[in-house]
Amino acid sequence: MRVRILRQRMPGAEPYWQEFQYEPKADQTVAGMLDELNYKDDLKDITGEPAPRIQWECSCLQGMCGGCAMIIDHTPALACETFLRDLPQDILILEPLSKFPTLSDLVVDRGVIQEGLKKGDAYIEEYEAGFETDHDHMYAAAKCLKCGLCLEVCPNYKDGGRFYGAAFANDCYLISARSGKRKEEIRKEYAEHFAKGCSKSLSCEDVCPMKIPTLASISKMNRSKKR
Repeated sequence: MRVRILRQRMPGAEPYWQEFQYEPKADQTVAGMLDELNYKDDLKDITGEPAPRIQWECSCLQGMCGGCAMIIDHTPALACETFLRDLPQDILILEPLSKFPTLSDLVVDRGVIQEGLKKGDAYIEEYEAGFETDHDHMYAAAKCLKCGLCLEVCPNYKDGGRFYGAAFANDCYLISARSGKRKEEIRKEYAEHFAKGCSKSLSCEDVCPMKIPTLASISKMNRSKKR
C-alpha cells in the first residue's frame, strides 16, 4: 500500500505531498498505521529519502476524544475508527481537515468551535427540574466530541463565520432542555448562529462518529416555546 499524505511543517508553510510504502496488517486502523510509521527511527518516503515524523493528533484511540479527525481517502473520519481493510489497498490518501487552520501535517486548530460556543454563551448551568424529559436524547446530544467532522462536511459552514454548525445546535438544545432561566436567550443565539444558516443537508448526521441525531435536536429547538 502507498500512503500519500498532505504535509505542512508549520502554519503558513507551503503544503506538499509525500508518499510512504506500507504493508497493511489485519485489523489495523489508520491511527495504528501512523503510529507504526512514526515508530521507525529512520522514517523514509517511497523514494528512500529521509522524512520527518508525521504529525497527527490523538488521545484515547477509542473513538471518544475526536482528536484524530482527518480526511481519509476523501472522507472526513476518525483515524482510530477507520480500518485499513475497508480502504483501497493500492493507495491511501490522508489530508488534514480543510475548514480549520493547519498547524502541522494532519494537526489542525479547532479552537473556532469553542470560540463559537463562547460567543453564543452556550454553556450548561445547573439543571432545573421540570423541563425536558427526553433524557435519552439529552444523553445522545451530550456525546458530541467537538471533533469538527460535522463542520468539515457542512455546505453552510465556512471558516468560522456567523454559522456555528451542528455542535452549537446540539449544545443549544441541551441548555434549553436543562434550564428555563436562559431559554429565550439561547433560542435567540440558536436562531442567529444556526437556524438562519442551516440548509438541512444533514451531512452532519452522516459523518458524526457518535451518531448524534442532530435533526431531532433541531426539531425540538424549533418547536420549543417559552415556559
